[in-house]
Amino acid sequence: MAMQIQLNGEPHALDREQTVAELIDALGLGGRRIAVELNEDILPRSQHGETRLADGDRIEIVHAIGGG
Repeated sequence: MAMQIQLNGEPHALDREQTVAELIDALGLGGRRIAVELNEDILPRSQHGETRLADGDRIEIVHAIGGG
């Protein structure tokens, strides 16, 4: 079942239902320090594996940048 989400403000098609964690892995961001916002709410990392994306969801993924 194909669905459309907004990923960082751009249309993004998913060919099947996915969790946030699966999307992160598919984008090659697994294991990185990122922050995820789903429909304008911060989504804790502990919920990435259980939160399923739905058609029309708006997701923002921000990379945490370390400095020194």
